[in-house]
Amino acid sequence: MGTARAGLTAGEASARQGRYGKNVIQSAKKKSQVLVFLSNFTHLMAILLWVAGIIAFAAGMPELGVAVWLVNVINGCFSYWQEHQADKATEALKKMLPSYVSVIRDGSEQKILVEDLVPGDVMLLEEGDKVSADGRVVRANGLQIDQSTLTGESNPVRKTSDAVLEEGLTHAETPNLVFEGTSVSEGNGRVVVTNIGMSTEFGKIASLTQNMEEKESPLQRQLDHLTKQITVFALCMGVAFFALDVAFVHNGLAASFIFALGMVVAFIPEGLLPTVTLSLAMAVQRMSKRNALVKSLSSVEALGSTSVICTDKTGTLTQNEMTVNHLWTPAREYEVTGVGYAPRGEIRADGRSYQAADDDDLRILLTGSALCSNARLIAPEKEGGRYTVLGDPTEACLLVSAQKGGLDLQEEQRRIPRVRELPFESRRKRMSTIHQLERPLDGATRVAFVKGAPNEVVRLSTKVRVNGEVVPMSDSLRSRIMNANDGYAEDGLRVLALAYRPIHRDEGGVPASVSEYDPQTIERDLTFVGLEVMQDPPRPEVAAAVEECRRAGIRVVMITGDYGLTAVSIARKIGIVRGSHPRVFSGPELERTSDEELRRALRGEVVFARMAPEQKLRVVENLQAMGEVVAVTGDGVNDSPALKKADIGVAMGITGTDVAKEAADMILTDDNFASIVSAVEEGRAVYANIRKFMLYILNSNVPEAVPSAVYLLSGGAVPLPLTTMQILTIDLGTDMLPALGLGSEPPEADVMSRPPRDPNEHLLNARVMRKAFLWYGLLGAVSSLGAFFFAQAAAGWVPGARMFGVGADLDPVYVRSTTMALAAIVFSQIGEVMNCRTEVSSVFSVGLLSNRQVDKGILFEVALIVLITLLPPLQGVFHTCPLTAQDYLFLVLLPPAVLLLEEGRKAIVRRHGHYDRNGVRADAASER
Repeated sequence: MGTARAGLTAGEASARQGRYGKNVIQSAKKKSQVLVFLSNFTHLMAILLWVAGIIAFAAGMPELGVAVWLVNVINGCFSYWQEHQADKATEALKKMLPSYVSVIRDGSEQKILVEDLVPGDVMLLEEGDKVSADGRVVRANGLQIDQSTLTGESNPVRKTSDAVLEEGLTHAETPNLVFEGTSVSEGNGRVVVTNIGMSTEFGKIASLTQNMEEKESPLQRQLDHLTKQITVFALCMGVAFFALDVAFVHNGLAASFIFALGMVVAFIPEGLLPTVTLSLAMAVQRMSKRNALVKSLSSVEALGSTSVICTDKTGTLTQNEMTVNHLWTPAREYEVTGVGYAPRGEIRADGRSYQAADDDDLRILLTGSALCSNARLIAPEKEGGRYTVLGDPTEACLLVSAQKGGLDLQEEQRRIPRVRELPFESRRKRMSTIHQLERPLDGATRVAFVKGAPNEVVRLSTKVRVNGEVVPMSDSLRSRIMNANDGYAEDGLRVLALAYRPIHRDEGGVPASVSEYDPQTIERDLTFVGLEVMQDPPRPEVAAAVEECRRAGIRVVMITGDYGLTAVSIARKIGIVRGSHPRVFSGPELERTSDEELRRALRGEVVFARMAPEQKLRVVENLQAMGEVVAVTGDGVNDSPALKKADIGVAMGITGTDVAKEAADMILTDDNFASIVSAVEEGRAVYANIRKFMLYILNSNVPEAVPSAVYLLSGGAVPLPLTTMQILTIDLGTDMLPALGLGSEPPEADVMSRPPRDPNEHLLNARVMRKAFLWYGLLGAVSSLGAFFFAQAAAGWVPGARMFGVGADLDPVYVRSTTMALAAIVFSQIGEVMNCRTEVSSVFSVGLLSNRQVDKGILFEVALIVLITLLPPLQGVFHTCPLTAQDYLFLVLLPPAVLLLEEGRKAIVRRHGHYDRNGVRADAASER
């Protein structure tokens, strides 16, 4: 790097800054907020509503035009407010960087602005500092770096200044490299800066995130397609009605055109956007109560389409609290109960509980492990709070196991004070602490406790402690110890070994002064004591959540920065992996794998371990290329590209970095995988509710269109049963609130028993259209025409005679007949909205009056029809008149008739489709 111990000169630093630029993360160009706001009023459905308003004005119905435009304005403003989330990922990256950094320049220590760092600077790091650039360690004194922002793994990583010759290591695993955005958790060191700004690992991730194209959600794509369908359909209906009016009724072109325009407006579902927005907003509220905060409304529905969840391990599937669950000595194996950092639990073996005082070997194992640690446990300030940790979580769990064994750690530290530490080094793979003894151990007044990798500790052990006696290490004992270690490792557990060495003051080869102790003189002729076995335990509710995903047809893929054996073990325990030979990809192996081979592996059981950010992103991209809708969980900076690329990015609210939260679409306030499953359920309900709304809105088009078709095909012999204003009264008045109420319908019982929805499946498909037009719509059309002819017959009309109102729009019998036709559609829609609340299950199983929004909508539409028939000013606008008691008797029979006919159809479907009474398919699992 062209530098030295004295650092760069000021002149050289200035020259390099001219060459390399500032040490800053560059910002991506943001989209104008004005354009973002206007986009809510210029998409296809919004344009259709603007045109519908213009048509209404042209047809002489300004009230309708204003109403349609207000729907558009209100919905656009609401959508912008809900979805206004500026992309703050870059700003969050900058906030994580310190303002100043200590360097050596011109031979002296200086503080400079972080942005003025250049390659070749000698950077000084102290405990608590954040690292301001990527660099190579040239001096390390117990230096430990928290790399969780980059790797997602919470254990601090020890750094060394030694050369690293091992191949196959990722950058994050290389022990003599440090990275921008990480922090110093312990020790100090000197680092030569190698990369700054966008060239750092941090900068590369920022670049990946910034350059990601915004992707439409499945719902946005479906709404675009639906709008095109509706536009074509409405225009075709308008042309057809215009031609029929000219050909059969022989009205003038102007009159026929206005009539046709009214039909076009009638076929546009003005309430679609408000209902979609309300459905999403209601789901957002319900999800927030289930620990999921959604930033973008459209993301809610994307969750419902999710077919694969790519999840990290630490903190999401596990508790992110290392826990000792077994202790092993040559005499016996102990089970340690309790999880997490709270010292609640016991040590058990041979069917009984053990304390340290009960077993001399156990006492030394617990005491030595706790004293040979630098972590601290912090008790909660409030009762019921969580214990927290300062220092290495691995060392913290050793303190917890000691307390479970009845040791008073403060008393042990007072009784056996530390006089010297030989810090952990990755080369030695062990750490030692030397203590002054209150009571001699094996005849010595000082003891060195050594903990570390079992194979290293056993290699240095010449003796073993068994049942309180020290015996020579034999091949059989060495084999027993390593077999035990291998068995735990195969289960994905982490194992630390403890040994000790009594230090006699007059012992040859040992320096007289404690300050001169070093690993060569102390870490030899050890007495092996035992093993401490630990893991980050799975969250207790995750296994059930994974099984729920499996039942819902959603695959769960683990992508972690941890090692493969540990990852597979956790995956097997929680049910992600069930087969005996899952494919395990490490980061280096993935680099050598083609996309084609990766996609083949992704069709089976697969676990990804030791993944770099760009590798995680590659997995997501390949899953999407396979047609999957992918949700990704993450908490670190390393996760942000994949979070951004995913169809739905899910960040952790407690442990998540600002960068991950800004890149994500959803934040889990409890960092719990189970909350994702709850969110998926809500997402599926949203799509189902939008489809229910479509079914309800479309079925009213048939009773609006059929009477008009009868008028046209009769050549005007049957007067128009519904006026254009009455049709629009249904669309914008009586239908709107009940339809919006369907948007708040809770998930049905079988929503998580269905496979994920095909993202290419259209909202308006053949099944929905058949049910809307040929069943629900037909019932409404029969009700409407029946009410019209009922009113005509009540006034004395008989078949074959001239009908009342032909050529005389103000005929009182005709006005009453159109009023009855209008009211009949409204009352039949009361039954229809109840029918639409469930797909197959009986509406009585969910409670006829359980949806208050629908109930309020029904009350509103009944009140509205009463008002426009009773109030003279409204009668003139809507061409209505008061109805008689006989008329209302006819009308109140319609809702139960429509409801019971549909209940009969659903009962037949359940019987022949093997559904239970709640509408859940009995053979759903085998079908998948």
